[in-house]
Amino acid sequence: MSSQRLFKVGAMSLLCLGSFAASQAYAAGTATSSIAVTATVESACAISATPLAFTAFTGTAVVDGEATLTVTCSNAADYVIGLGAGTGGTAAQRVMTGPAGATLNYGLYQEAAHTTSWGDTTGTTVGGTGTGAAQDITVYGEIAANQLTSSVGDYTDTVAVTITY
Repeated sequence: MSSQRLFKVGAMSLLCLGSFAASQAYAAGTATSSIAVTATVESACAISATPLAFTAFTGTAVVDGEATLTVTCSNAADYVIGLGAGTGGTAAQRVMTGPAGATLNYGLYQEAAHTTSWGDTTGTTVGGTGTGAAQDITVYGEIAANQLTSSVGDYTDTVAVTITY
């Protein structure tokens, strides 16, 4: 606070300008509030596949092969992986095409015993739950024996891999 004081010294009057501290006590108070902070984590997945390259097939013996699917999904995100039928055949009996349109039958399976075909319809897909880290899933392939009518040469097929989350 500022104040002005007038002092008389002899015949002269002096005006003093200055400030002095008031000794009033002020009450301190507080008020609080909060900020609601929210976020939504959505499911996200990525998938990649290694090629499935069978060893040489002679026509008389079963040939097995494997491919690896690498799945990376958000932690706790459920997913389902389906494998398409390829460019020919069905999920239960896929077909590779070779020289002059010759074909070679093969299958893709969910386990090494080759008992459950891996397809893209309910009951033939493989599901899992993401961890936030890469997860490897094996695809088991098999070329059935006794396909002696297949022509000599290279055979190929392309199978779509779909992850739904």
